[in-house]
Amino acid sequence: MTRHEGEQAVQRRAGEGHEGWGSPMFSPEIPIGFHGFLLAQRMVVLSARDDDGALWATVLAGPRRFVTPTSDRTIDIAALPAHGDPLRAALTTSREVGMLAIEPQTRRRIRVNGRAVREGDGLRLITDQVLGNCPKYITTREVVDSQPQPAEAEAKVRHSDELDGDQQELIRAADTFFIGSHGPGQGGDASHRGGMPGFVRVLGPRRLAWPDYFGNSFYMTLGNMVLDPRCGLLFVDWETGTTLQLTGRGRIDWDTDHAAAVPGALRLVEFDVERVVQVEHAHQLRWRLHDYSRHNPPSGVGGDAGKVT
Repeated sequence: MTRHEGEQAVQRRAGEGHEGWGSPMFSPEIPIGFHGFLLAQRMVVLSARDDDGALWATVLAGPRRFVTPTSDRTIDIAALPAHGDPLRAALTTSREVGMLAIEPQTRRRIRVNGRAVREGDGLRLITDQVLGNCPKYITTREVVDSQPQPAEAEAKVRHSDELDGDQQELIRAADTFFIGSHGPGQGGDASHRGGMPGFVRVLGPRRLAWPDYFGNSFYMTLGNMVLDPRCGLLFVDWETGTTLQLTGRGRIDWDTDHAAAVPGALRLVEFDVERVVQVEHAHQLRWRLHDYSRHNPPSGVGGDAGKVT
């Protein structure tokens, strides 16, 4: 598969490879070897636009087999975003989406891009692109409990246009977040970013920054950002199921001096917050941290305490 214009622009700026080098090996069909993995999942991340064009990322969770491949290009998901999640209303109509099926226990992940349509109390995803991803920078976790998702009347949702103190602390403590992006004419995408706690820097109540580490050189997220800076971030409180969703605009900081000040950074990404949605107990699963990835550079914050494998 040939890179799109944004991915090629980032590749050239990064000075990597030659035309077509590192192009992602997408297939519109779901490889038979992925079926068992999808059936075993307890959670997936989904990204899509709302009716105003803002991008959001959300998490869907359920028992094993709540994600079911039903044909070579169809995945049924027996779950919807939580009440109060901006994508719950948006996904009542057909949308271009990105999906990330990620298994924190094993660091395995699969990216799926396509179109989702509402089917009863769930979604049907028609695939356009399916790709296996490398395990770098994924913190391993295991499910320790499952709680019922709050009903609509019990949902506790907070909306704002900037991050409060507690939300900033959640981000500073994060070792993982998810990002949704969209390439004009290319569809949606959902991806993972990981590092040691502190790798996401809070520059203010409406601005974040994080390092872009060495990866697979596909530049799918950054390439989309070049073409359309709108993106959505998702932070998860793994112990409570609370989600923090941000929508705004991202940009690549190519200043080599700025990158040199952050361990492991090839470049930095800055994000301007436009809207914030926090949903308490948004999904059922409760997770326990196991260990950090051995690929994580030090964050340069707080000593980076914790087990690394």
